[in-house]
Amino acid sequence: MSNLDSTLAGHAVPKPGASQPTNDGLDLIEDHILPKLDPEFVQYFTDVIAKQPPAHTISIEEVRKNPEKYQPPCAVDSTREKGVSEHVVASQDGASIPIRVYHPVEDERGVVPPGPHPVHLNFHGGGFVLGDLNSEAGLCLVMRQADVVVVDVNYRHCPETVWGKCIQDAWAALNWVRDEHLSLNINPFSVSIGGVSAGGHISLVLQHMARDAGIPLKLCMPTVPPTTDCLSLEYYTQSPYPSFHEFHRGPVLPWKRIKYFGNQCMPRDKLPEIRKMWPDWWLSPMRAPNWNGLCDTYIRTAEVDPLRDEGEAYAMKLVASGTMVTLKRYLGCPHTFMYLGVLSQKRQWDQDSVYALKVAHGLL
Repeated sequence: MSNLDSTLAGHAVPKPGASQPTNDGLDLIEDHILPKLDPEFVQYFTDVIAKQPPAHTISIEEVRKNPEKYQPPCAVDSTREKGVSEHVVASQDGASIPIRVYHPVEDERGVVPPGPHPVHLNFHGGGFVLGDLNSEAGLCLVMRQADVVVVDVNYRHCPETVWGKCIQDAWAALNWVRDEHLSLNINPFSVSIGGVSAGGHISLVLQHMARDAGIPLKLCMPTVPPTTDCLSLEYYTQSPYPSFHEFHRGPVLPWKRIKYFGNQCMPRDKLPEIRKMWPDWWLSPMRAPNWNGLCDTYIRTAEVDPLRDEGEAYAMKLVASGTMVTLKRYLGCPHTFMYLGVLSQKRQWDQDSVYALKVAHGLL
């Protein structure tokens, strides 16, 4: 198992008043949280995550020095898979952004769809700090089973690059895909976007930018997205969302892990400068000024996730504006459940992804 089972997710420290964790590791899970968790995840937690160091104790320097050691469980080197190619996109400032393109391959009958294909852009999770083109390759290989081309984008990360460049990188990738529709054998009018966690946040910002630029999107498909600037908070109690409080010491993405990412992305001494660089709603899509005319949206949240309520609040704002919205909450699941192949809910997430993409792109 990868060390990022704890490092990307981040588990809590022992609950107050507890002695050293017992051998099964359940002392690391708060009493009010344990009954809410999927038993499959509890088993995985005690078998794997509880035996790893808490994520917030691993320095960014250590992660950068040994990136393979800290990959998520769904990571795979997909470069030798059929139909996979790598490209480079120029961002607004000229920086080179690596992307990996997954074309559909033969189905069980040995038939390859001829194209032009619909296309889905994926932006990986990792708190705007972690991730690469291998991190969610397993998810991309699943999504292309919808007979769509999947484009995975390795936007730039903090702290090496100032927060906000990730949005510019993602926007450049979206425009590149449309410009290269002939060479990619895709339909530029059948485009969807999505991502997990930080990647979900990016896709929500692009949803508004695409509307403003007149770029049609078939679907925006974020999972467990932060929809506010929660990474800029000094204390978890500043969040207005109950799930942020309820699960601030949860087994995955506790407050200390959120603060870890915040220190890399939005350090307090640089936060005023970052806020001046970008539109306010880039940091907090919940504060977007215009909610009209947005594309269909499929938002997925996890029950035992501090980001649950803000993701669902975003969905409700879309509903209020007349946007077609599908909202699904995966019961018993923590933040990064879709990375864990041992969970039935992860496999359901895979099936839901394929189905949603087929419906959005008219393939059913």
